[in-house]
Amino acid sequence: MRTNEQLQQDVENAIKWEPLLNAGEIGVTAKDGVITLTGTVDNYLKKQQAENAAKSVAGVKAVAEDITIKFQSDYRKSDTEIAKEVIDALKANYIPDNKVKVFVENGWVKLEGALDWNFQRDAAKNAVKPLMGVIGVTNDITIQAERQDEIETKEIEEALARNWSVSDQDIEVKGNGSRVTLGSVHSLYQKDEADRIAWNAPGVCEVDNELYVDYFEN
Repeated sequence: MRTNEQLQQDVENAIKWEPLLNAGEIGVTAKDGVITLTGTVDNYLKKQQAENAAKSVAGVKAVAEDITIKFQSDYRKSDTEIAKEVIDALKANYIPDNKVKVFVENGWVKLEGALDWNFQRDAAKNAVKPLMGVIGVTNDITIQAERQDEIETKEIEEALARNWSVSDQDIEVKGNGSRVTLGSVHSLYQKDEADRIAWNAPGVCEVDNELYVDYFEN
């Protein structure tokens, strides 16, 4: 088991590896598998990349993200300007604009509506992240997939088995109508990846990701 100091160093190294991030801007502390990130960056995308870098480190069980965003004066925009750029970004990423509503308040973007696939919902949020002036995104888009009587859990299990980054031996997949419930993984990255794979199954409208991070060393 890694010590707090070792885990902190691993996360710091992961952040240094990200080309858009300046490690000197981000503080890292570790305690019992919980990572706390602090500091100041100049856009929302960097904030998300720091969090994702921490999640990717083996042994990290949770991430508390206290990074603030401070824009340079040239990058400050009104909510109206941000809203227009969000709409344009959604169109550029082939998100049906008639199915998604955009709300902006003090730089915080909220997305609402219903889409057919989870990858579309993720694409909508990812399209907003790099926009200057955005300080956060709430993704309240729901999935209205074509419902099936029963989800084929075997297909999800096989997809998990094919993915090199996920050890499927401790993951139990249960299907209940259009809802999928996922046992344990070894990193937050694996938890997110298993969630993404489950969402890809046809007919899934809800994923209850009950996976917990159970890190071990050989």
